[in-house]
Amino acid sequence: MDSPGTIEKPDPYAALRYPEFRSYLGMRFFFTFAYQMQAVIIGFHIYHLTKDPLALGLVGLCEAIPAISIALYGGYVADKSEKRALLLKVFAGVFLCSLIMLVITTNRMHAYVPVSYIVPIMYLMVFGIGIARGFFSPATFSLMAQIVPKKLYPNSSTWNSSSWQAASILGPATGGLIYGFYGITATYAVILVFIAISLICIFFLKPHPPTYIPKESIVKSLTEGVHFVFKNKMMLGAMSLDLFSVFFGGAVALLPVFANDILKVGSEGLGFMRAAASSGAVITMLAMTRFSPMNKPWRNLLIAVTGFGTSIICYGLSKNFYLTLLFLFMEGAFDSISVIIRSTIMQLLTPDEMRGRVSAVNSMFIGSSNEIGAFESGLTAKLMRTVPAVVFGGSMTILVAGITYLKTKGLMKLTPQEINDQQT
Repeated sequence: MDSPGTIEKPDPYAALRYPEFRSYLGMRFFFTFAYQMQAVIIGFHIYHLTKDPLALGLVGLCEAIPAISIALYGGYVADKSEKRALLLKVFAGVFLCSLIMLVITTNRMHAYVPVSYIVPIMYLMVFGIGIARGFFSPATFSLMAQIVPKKLYPNSSTWNSSSWQAASILGPATGGLIYGFYGITATYAVILVFIAISLICIFFLKPHPPTYIPKESIVKSLTEGVHFVFKNKMMLGAMSLDLFSVFFGGAVALLPVFANDILKVGSEGLGFMRAAASSGAVITMLAMTRFSPMNKPWRNLLIAVTGFGTSIICYGLSKNFYLTLLFLFMEGAFDSISVIIRSTIMQLLTPDEMRGRVSAVNSMFIGSSNEIGAFESGLTAKLMRTVPAVVFGGSMTILVAGITYLKTKGLMKLTPQEINDQQT
C-alpha cells in the first residue's frame, strides 16, 4: 500500500481498460485508414489526369462545402439521436461513394465512361463523403464522452488522436504502394474492405440514449450551440487559431506536386511523405500519454503552432527527399501536440447535452479548415508557383500564432483545473 502523501502515477492505459472504448478506437482506426488511403490516391490520380495543382485544391473544396453547410444540422441530429444507429448510416453512405469510385476506375468502365467524366464523378463522390462527415464528427465526439468518465477525457483524447494518427501513417503509405504496384482499382477494393471492418466495429458499441431532447425549434437549438462557443474565450480562441493556421498551412495538399515534379519519387514516395507527418504525430502522441502538454496548455498550443509553421517553410524549401521526410515528421509532431490540447479543452468545457452542436461548430472551424486550406494552397500554387506558395503558407501560420499570443496573454498561465472552472 502506498504511504500517506504518495502521489499516484497516472495510468497511461486508463481509457483502454474500457472495452467499449477499444471498440470505438477500432472503428476510428479502420475508418481513418480507409479515408486516408482514399485521400492520397484521389489527389495523385486527379493530378495524374489533369496536371493542374488547382484541381487538387478543388478536391478539398468539394468536401469542405457540404461538411460546413450541414455541420450545424449534423450536430443537432447527433445530440438528439442514438449515436450507434447514426454512425451506421454515415458509414454506409461513405461505403457507397467509395464503391462508385471503384467502379468508374475499372478497365471495363473505361469503355462506357469517357476520361473527361471521371474527374467530375470523383468530385461528386467526394462531395457525398463531405455530407457524411458533417454527421460523423459530432456523432463520434458525443459518443466518446458517453463511454469514458470525465476524469479520463485527457487520456481518452490522447488515445483517440493517436489511433487517428496511426491510421494516418499506414493509410497513405499503403495507398501509395498499392496504387503504384497494382493500380487505383485494387486500391479502392482495399479501401472498401477497411470501411466494412469499421462498420463491424460499430456493432460492438452499446446503444446510448440521446443526451438532449429538443423542446425548442431547431433554429433556436442551433443558435444555442453557436452562442455557447462564441461566449467562451478559450474555446473560441482555440478554434480560431486552428482555423487560420491550418488555412494557411494546408500545404500537405501539394504533396503530389512535390512527389511528381520536384522530388521525382512517384506515388510510392508520396505515400511515405504523407506517412512521415503522421509518424511524427503518433510518436509524439504516444509520448504525450506519459508527458502531458496540459500543464500550461495555451502556452504549449502557441509554441506547437509556431513549430508547425516553421516545419512547413522548411519542407517547402527542401530539395532532398530525406530532408523533406524529416521536416514533414516535425510538422506532424507539432500538429499532434496542438490536436491533443484543443481536443482536451473541447471535452472539458462542453456540457454533455451540447456536445453534438458544439462539435458541429468546431467542425466548421477546424474539421473543414484542412480542406479549405488545401484549396488555398492549390490556388496560391497556381498564382505564385508551388514552392513560394508553401513558404507563404508557413509564414502566415507563424504570423497567426504571433497575433494570437498578443491577443491572449491572459490565458498563458492557466492550468487544466482553471480551464475546467471556466465551464458555464
